[in-house]
Amino acid sequence: MGKNMKKMMMAMGIALAGLTSLSHADDYGIVDLEKVVQNSTYLKQQNATLENEIKPQTAQIAQFQKDLAAIKQKGQTAKTQAEREKIAKEFEGKATQLAGVQQQVQATVQTRMQSVNKAFEGNLKRAAEQLRQENKLDVVLNKNSVLAYDAKYDLTDKMIQKVNAIK
Repeated sequence: MGKNMKKMMMAMGIALAGLTSLSHADDYGIVDLEKVVQNSTYLKQQNATLENEIKPQTAQIAQFQKDLAAIKQKGQTAKTQAEREKIAKEFEGKATQLAGVQQQVQATVQTRMQSVNKAFEGNLKRAAEQLRQENKLDVVLNKNSVLAYDAKYDLTDKMIQKVNAIK
């Protein structure tokens, strides 16, 4: 058997083992986590806050990019070697500044996203546990972890309401 075939067989075995353990669960609910994420007011608010926070740096990046394009254009029309060298130094300086601002933005975004993801994961788990208890369920599963299910077990809309209610 090829490597990919073995991996696929292993994945199917794990999925079936998970489903087998579900057969012992009396009641379960299914949640479409993608839909929950797309409809999360918390994530939308955090995204808007982050965009506003980095707006000055993104404007700065755009300006650096325009400046670099103008310097490059100027370099193409330079007549003397001294002029080309001066323009090359100017280009290098702007490129270094651009890289610094880009790194700063990347670090800010990465740090903020880690924090937001951690908080959101906590909110998801809290909401799932509330749904599980309120509906007297044994488990609440991600829709992507289930091969097939009856729509009556779909708790996605309730999950969205719960997640959005958490402050």
